[in-house]
Amino acid sequence: MAEGMLLRKRGGVHDTKVSYAELFFDLVFVFSITQLSHLIAAHYTPMGVFEGLVLILAMWWLWMFTTWAMNWLDPAKTAVRFLLFAMMLGGMLLSIAIPNAWKDQGLLFGAVFAAMQVGRSLFSAWSFHQVSQINSVNFVRIAIWMAAAGAFWIAGGLADHDTRLWLWLVALGIEYAGPAAAFRVPVLGPSSTASWNISGAHMAERCALFIIICLGESIIVSGNTFAKAEPSTALTLAFLAAFVTTCVLWWIYFHFGHEKATHMIEQSEDPGRIGRAVFTYAHIPIVAGIILAAVGAEFMLAHPSGHSGLAEASAIIGGPTLYLIGNLWFKGMVWGRAPLSHLVGLGLMAMLALAHSFMEPYQLGIAVAVALCVTAVWELQSLSDRKPASH
Repeated sequence: MAEGMLLRKRGGVHDTKVSYAELFFDLVFVFSITQLSHLIAAHYTPMGVFEGLVLILAMWWLWMFTTWAMNWLDPAKTAVRFLLFAMMLGGMLLSIAIPNAWKDQGLLFGAVFAAMQVGRSLFSAWSFHQVSQINSVNFVRIAIWMAAAGAFWIAGGLADHDTRLWLWLVALGIEYAGPAAAFRVPVLGPSSTASWNISGAHMAERCALFIIICLGESIIVSGNTFAKAEPSTALTLAFLAAFVTTCVLWWIYFHFGHEKATHMIEQSEDPGRIGRAVFTYAHIPIVAGIILAAVGAEFMLAHPSGHSGLAEASAIIGGPTLYLIGNLWFKGMVWGRAPLSHLVGLGLMAMLALAHSFMEPYQLGIAVAVALCVTAVWELQSLSDRKPASH
């Protein structure tokens, strides 16, 4: 099979649609998000949250780089589907390792992660070889950066806990610095974002589906915890607050920004640069915020009454706060200005953080839901008739 046959066609209305094979691949990340939220909830200390964040950043980067590759690869081709199946198997192994990644399964996590990042990059380089030498070399550059990071992922898996943390932080630093450094390597030089002719519609749809996966985790956590707990008025109110919060989080992301970001990339003369900024980086706090919000919902539903301690409040308030920060970044780049509604929402979250000790967990959850509703309604009134700034 010629390498060019593995690439998507361009130009047709259905050529960049997300395929069933890609959706099937995403199922693995439902498991990953569940494992990550449970890990953070079970080890909710400053160090435990930080370690959870390291793994969140790793899993997001793995998914995002696969999404970039699938922007060009044709999922209808057998070889590409087998690549996705292999990535699914690797993702399952990573998810299985997550609860003990900082204990005795660090090597499993590090080695599989490195193999997935390097292997997918080399496959993409081979797929472009006879079609676009520029893009083929781009993926070779990426593979080199991933191999450099992979050495630290594997070394960290072999090291003790404290050393593992530092080595994995170096690995993450290399991976996240790659796009910003244009994947510059000796001899080959840097990549150019102008050569990353991505489909904005495909990238936006993939990220939107990942956001839905994360929001679905919040619903699963809320439903499971509510079903197992002793019924009470406080529990019911906490459940309703968690549900409304999830719905409003969905509204804030999807009602404004998502379709406009698609249009922005499609009309840009440098879609690679816009895609890197708007989706690759700006979505990180959005995803992290949803996972932390799920942890907050679990805390709130487990103990709806009583004193709202710092731990519970930091999750109940902190998750939506991170989410608003991410949307502020995301929409600010799309619109060319920061939405005032989100700044107001962040101000309300700060006020709730100061007053959390005067409220029970379910009351705090209701207050957070109300603050998010205020943000959403404000945005609906102020931005619905405006157009994004030209770029």
